[in-house]
Amino acid sequence: MTMVPDASGWRSSALYLHIDRLAASDIAWEWLRRNEAYDHDFDAYSRNKKDPQSLTDRIRQRWGLRFPA
Repeated sequence: MTMVPDASGWRSSALYLHIDRLAASDIAWEWLRRNEAYDHDFDAYSRNKKDPQSLTDRIRQRWGLRFPA
């Protein structure tokens, strides 16, 4: 479940006009979804159905994320 962004229009400033209205968490998500290391961790988390807690803890520490219980 790799989340590869469409980078074809990265030079278009019109695609980024919405950034002024984003909350800090939204900007963090925009950064994370483009980060290959996070994408790799997310894929590993998605595949590990038997013991998700250890990987959840790793992602929480590495990326500073909190998961609602």
